[in-house]
Amino acid sequence: MKRTQLLGAYIRQNLFALLTLAGASAIFLVVIALYRLPAESVGYASLLAALFLLVVGAVRFGSFRKKHRELEALRHQIAVPAFPLPETSSLIERDYQELLRLLDRERAAIVYDKDRAYREMVEYYTIWAHQIKTPIAAMRLLLQTDGVPDRDELREQLFRVEQYTEMVLQFIRLDGQGSDFVFRAVSLDDCVKQAVRKYASTFIRKQIRLNYEPVDAQVLTDEKWLVFVLEQLLSNALKYTPRGEISIYMHPDRPKTLVIEDTGIGIDPADLPRVFEHGYTGFNGRADKKSTGIGLYLCKRIMDRLSHTIAIESEVGRGTRVILGLGNNPLEVE
Repeated sequence: MKRTQLLGAYIRQNLFALLTLAGASAIFLVVIALYRLPAESVGYASLLAALFLLVVGAVRFGSFRKKHRELEALRHQIAVPAFPLPETSSLIERDYQELLRLLDRERAAIVYDKDRAYREMVEYYTIWAHQIKTPIAAMRLLLQTDGVPDRDELREQLFRVEQYTEMVLQFIRLDGQGSDFVFRAVSLDDCVKQAVRKYASTFIRKQIRLNYEPVDAQVLTDEKWLVFVLEQLLSNALKYTPRGEISIYMHPDRPKTLVIEDTGIGIDPADLPRVFEHGYTGFNGRADKKSTGIGLYLCKRIMDRLSHTIAIESEVGRGTRVILGLGNNPLEVE
């Protein structure tokens, strides 16, 4: 901004003070005229007062120009958190500066959350793209073999493609702006049967025994999202149980608490505290080469949104128990 424009802005900002000073000077001159005081002494005092006011005005204008330049320079640093604001003795200006700092902290938190969500999305889609290539390549090889391709194997690979696709769709919906959660009282048996039905062929193919008796319980939840959680937990149990059985039952000591227990390879104790972290695969996942570390992460997020709880107990070589607390906890209002 040019100096003349800056001076004009300074005058406009202090217009009230200048008008007040002009009014006081006019009263002063009227009183002098009425009392017919000596013009020489009055002129000398007026000159000294004018010089004093000019000096004060010049100093204040210099401070005004310096602060303007500092604020102009801050325009290029606005993306930097906790940017330094110029010192001020004005209480009102300090209040404005504090508001700016609060807004900047909120902005930085929003930017951080968006960046984190974007990184998670890119990481997940990268893993998902590599993961879904495996069943597609297997299906292509089966179709290229001589004779009639193995229909059961083709069906299994197609099921895996559908499973991965469903997982990515749920990942997108969970992070979406809107929410399609619909809470109502649903039959827990219906939810469990839907999940078991989806993996019935896998139980048969792997010769895994299912121990399940109707639980006869009603829970307040979203049926679609709870079924997705049960499907993910069954998928994990089947993946890491080469032989044996999977049991689904109500916890004997806790009301409305469902347990999914397998006799699989179990989870290393060092991995247990981190199994719900995004992208964490642990020892089993690294050995399997196909784990994404997304399934349990999604389950934990969904259970939190449903106001339910999820916990895992496991022992290496003896199996894993997933404990789902489905009681009517207070729902979080968003």
